[in-house]
Amino acid sequence: MDLQTIKERVALVQSKREYLLSLLEQPNLGTLRVDVNQALEELDDLIDEFRRSIPDTEMN
Repeated sequence: MDLQTIKERVALVQSKREYLLSLLEQPNLGTLRVDVNQALEELDDLIDEFRRSIPDTEMN
């Protein structure tokens, strides 16, 4: 897999972050709120790790 493909896939995953944030605004989320928070934390960690691995990467 080439670097451009990896960047595109990471950008696609990062775009899903907004959906997770919108889920947190739902009042009826219940105990799933914990899972959504965990998913956001892990997603942010992965994006940060990607940026550290490939420092010249521009992402939103």
